[in-house]
Amino acid sequence: MADQQQQEPVFQIQRVYLKDLSLEQPNSPAILLEQEQPTVDIQLGVEAQPVAEGIFEIAVTATVQTKIKDKTVFLVEAKQAGIFEIRNVPEEQLGPILGIVAPQIVYPYLRGNVADIINRGGFPPVHLAEINFQAMYEQQQAAAAGNGGAPAVTQ
Repeated sequence: MADQQQQEPVFQIQRVYLKDLSLEQPNSPAILLEQEQPTVDIQLGVEAQPVAEGIFEIAVTATVQTKIKDKTVFLVEAKQAGIFEIRNVPEEQLGPILGIVAPQIVYPYLRGNVADIINRGGFPPVHLAEINFQAMYEQQQAAAAGNGGAPAVTQ
């Protein structure tokens, strides 16, 4: 135990990778002839999973759906992940590292991949807004405390 207290904290990115990506255009080509502006709905989420002792996978997911009336123009689902080595960190700091710091590192990769796949689908890119992961994390913690400790993904 004394050895562990003397060890330096470790926070290292092992790898950042695109874990899942899909683009659907279920109503093409007819919907592409519509002149009306589509509505855009964006959902984001963060997941953290232990992989091994001191190794965690952090994934940020985005679902972007555009519709004209009730018909989908396109739907993009993307999951960008990173593997992080996190050791010798006080327990009370682990949650914020997994829920704020690591997602902030992964998110720019997700933003680029989402804009790229939408552009490759023949549409103007949708640029995901900057996210305040600290506020998102605090909302999740408050929601989890409010429903008996079950994790909640918001936004």
